[in-house]
Amino acid sequence: MNKKTVKDLDLKGKRVLMRVDFNVPMQDGKVTDDKRIRASLPTIKYVLDQGASLILMSHLGRPKGGPDPEFSLRPAAEVLSSLLGIPVKMAPEPVGPEVEKMAKELRPGEVLMLENTRFHPGEEKNDLDLARQWAALADVYVNDAFGSAHRAHASTEGVARFLPAVSGFLMEQELEYLGRAVSNPEHPYVAILGGAKISDKISVVESLLSKADKLIIGGGMANTFLAAKGYNMQDSLVETAAIETAKSILDKSGDTLLLPVDAVIADKFDEEANMQVVDVDKIPPGWRMMDIGAKSIEAFKDALRDAKLIVWNGPMGVFEMPKFAEGTFAIARMLADSGATTVIGGGDSASAVKKAGVAKQMTHVSTGGGASLEFLEGKELPGVAALMDK
Repeated sequence: MNKKTVKDLDLKGKRVLMRVDFNVPMQDGKVTDDKRIRASLPTIKYVLDQGASLILMSHLGRPKGGPDPEFSLRPAAEVLSSLLGIPVKMAPEPVGPEVEKMAKELRPGEVLMLENTRFHPGEEKNDLDLARQWAALADVYVNDAFGSAHRAHASTEGVARFLPAVSGFLMEQELEYLGRAVSNPEHPYVAILGGAKISDKISVVESLLSKADKLIIGGGMANTFLAAKGYNMQDSLVETAAIETAKSILDKSGDTLLLPVDAVIADKFDEEANMQVVDVDKIPPGWRMMDIGAKSIEAFKDALRDAKLIVWNGPMGVFEMPKFAEGTFAIARMLADSGATTVIGGGDSASAVKKAGVAKQMTHVSTGGGASLEFLEGKELPGVAALMDK
């Protein structure tokens, strides 16, 4: 990675403004999964150990352009406080005179959490006046929020124009592992793409086809490719508008691209639906593909057998319904047993390896679904581009 990190700066006595990704699931005002908060701990502890004071900023959810108690970061600050074993002060708003006063009074080793950055309408517009106000709170800016690095917002890109800007350890780790897949992959390299839509992954498919030895496609995306091959997918989710694009990708891909050969199908989109397994060219009217079948699992296992690097983004079926989760979980177990470097691209895939009980056996599970996809596509992420080069 050619970006400077927190280790490249002298932080003693400094005020550090750090963008974290505390966009965590909440229920009834309580954090239900603290994985993202825990992921930021190594950088937070390092900054405090260096004798700095720390101001944290993050977004949470999609509040509608103003303060909304439902999207307050206070519960996340409370979780962080218990993980660190020290009080975490909570600012009443993301920016303003009270925030400035609290930041100024911070002593070395103390932590202040700003309120949800999206409570300010300037955040998503990358308003430079807002970025300047945030920058004025500190001496140094650290970005450890890979999950938001693909967005040019005031807290991810704007602030970096006004302060020395470096990456935290989580950001560094993400760039190192995803960077291997983009710039210097070990071969054989197998990429696996799933999820519902092909339209938002076309550039990723094309980028991976140019680098990977095999590209496995499952999930709803596979339906559109199978339809492009002339199969009648009946009631399966198919993006009709993307069929021509899928055809042209298939024409160029030779034997690099692998599709399911059989399907677990259902007579309705429901956990209680009737199900059966058929070859992909034999789906009866009124039925839809919900998962890959046993023959596909075997074929994909063959493709993964000698892989040195495997990158996976997106499930093989509707894995939220236990009846249709086996294809996704089988892939997760194959990766766990593969001996390859395994990089999981956040989002549903991260949730799938966790549900399958094999998350700890993966080399790297990304904290950013959208960001990891854009990175794999070869795009430069604004939040990364803004950091100082080594």
